[in-house]
Amino acid sequence: MLAIHPQLNPSPPPIPTRHRKYTPRNSRSSSSSSSSSSSYLSSEPIQKEGKGRICNLERERRGRSISTKERMLMLQCLFAGIVASLLGFLLLSKKKKQEKGSPRNGGSLEQVRGQCGGPDVIIVGAGVAGAALAYTLGKDGRQVHVIERDLREPDRIVGELLQPGGYMKLIELGIADCVEKIDAQRILGYALFKDGKDAKLTYPLEKYHSDIAGRSFHNGKFIQRMREKAATISNVRLEQGTVTTLLEDNGVVKGVSYKNEAGELRKTYAPLTIVCDGCFSNLRRSLCTPKVDVPSCFVALILENCQLPYANHGHVVLANPSPILFYPISSAEVRCLVDVPGNKLPSITNGEMAKYLKTVVAPQLPSQLYDAFILSVDRGNIKSMPNRSMPASPQPTPGALLLGDSFNMRHPLTGGGMTVALSDIVLLRDLINPLHDLHDAAAVCKYLESFYTLRKPVSSTINTLAGALYQVFSASSDQARIEMREACFDYLSLGGVFSNGPVSLLSGLNPRPLSLVAHFFAVALYGVGRLLLPFPSFKQLWLGLRLISVASSIILPIIRAEGVRQMFFPATVPAYYRSPPTHMNS
Repeated sequence: MLAIHPQLNPSPPPIPTRHRKYTPRNSRSSSSSSSSSSSYLSSEPIQKEGKGRICNLERERRGRSISTKERMLMLQCLFAGIVASLLGFLLLSKKKKQEKGSPRNGGSLEQVRGQCGGPDVIIVGAGVAGAALAYTLGKDGRQVHVIERDLREPDRIVGELLQPGGYMKLIELGIADCVEKIDAQRILGYALFKDGKDAKLTYPLEKYHSDIAGRSFHNGKFIQRMREKAATISNVRLEQGTVTTLLEDNGVVKGVSYKNEAGELRKTYAPLTIVCDGCFSNLRRSLCTPKVDVPSCFVALILENCQLPYANHGHVVLANPSPILFYPISSAEVRCLVDVPGNKLPSITNGEMAKYLKTVVAPQLPSQLYDAFILSVDRGNIKSMPNRSMPASPQPTPGALLLGDSFNMRHPLTGGGMTVALSDIVLLRDLINPLHDLHDAAAVCKYLESFYTLRKPVSSTINTLAGALYQVFSASSDQARIEMREACFDYLSLGGVFSNGPVSLLSGLNPRPLSLVAHFFAVALYGVGRLLLPFPSFKQLWLGLRLISVASSIILPIIRAEGVRQMFFPATVPAYYRSPPTHMNS
């Protein structure tokens, strides 16, 4: 510290809060060498005691020097201050980022996703719907993370027949080559068999390209081809893992929690999660209120080196108690699906199932298929699975969407499931495509409500037809239902517009609900006409009225479940006109 002459200031001055450079009045115009000297004195005024004494003080001040120890102490303090300031700044910045971005503190999980470079879309499941959607969104430039429980080739007995309408959706999505190199078979229509009679129903494909037709194949091979196709997109990541829960924050789905292949619990976040985990979905209850019905079970066999009565056609045998299906799945294999009503099957392990197939089913088959069927039963490779039906019951949830069989199922009699799923993917792709940013979950959710209305023409037509045909084709002890079954077979056997209309509905080529209802009640009226000709009686008239009642009891509950307004008058639903949010457009 600067020593002050005891006669000028006998007591230590107070700690100054402001300093100024001292310059004697008579030296303000002095040389630069004197003015450049760094000198600070207390702001307390110094009493003027004469020129000599001030000069002595000035000489004392100029002659003083700072010691090496004091200089080192000053440098250490300066260094410590700088380090402390930097550490404080870094800690404060980190705390602010945590408060802003941490989900635990109510921050935005999208900011966490952005900082970590996470995906735009999470897809749960890599079946037909999940794999096709992953390729489609990935091709559009989205970062997609697909989590599938088992990436090995699946072994399923359904999802093996793709209708022409579904094949056209494959073309539209750019994945039609997935039916190549798997020995897929072209399907040109159906053949019906009943009580020794048969009728050939061909798809009305005259106005389409020659490649347009149905396709049948091994489901597992088809799915693997689609997974491989999706994996060719660099921004699509396929991972084997089991999704356990959806991660929610204030009612918004932010991502999923899953166990990876090594059994480690992981979490991944994205602005949109699409659940496509199939008919046995364990996540659908978080996103909708499902009403699953199990009307029957399929018992499956593979007939080898068997020639079907009509090549390149699916075959439907109207047997007792319910229909039996045959269609080729390779050049040397024919799939047989025996429908067994209810959810209790004869035991396969103790031989009851083999006995049932030989004694009840085999005698009702066309003679061309009998020997191959018995041989397949004797080989013993019999599989089964429940047939599930579930109307779409959307419960719009910000940040999440259901798709495929996890969202909507119908009886697999008509093979329409993949057509509905692929049609939904085309629609969803077109809706999402204009959205540059998916992070505003509420706005995206409101906008995508239009998806549930716009999908109705295709989905409701195929769903209603599947449910109605299964009930009509099944045997019954009710005379009115027997007449309805006979009328349906005879109506379709007429050919021309009578068969082309229903078959175009079934194939997904003409998804018009009004056309479906018109043909269905035309069948009922045709049945009434058969009863009243040539001479009506009171008993026949009464049976005809009951036939109309039966037809109504079959189709009206299905229509009600699908939604009358959405099915027939979608343009009256406000969501039909939803447009992309302007602040999210690309």
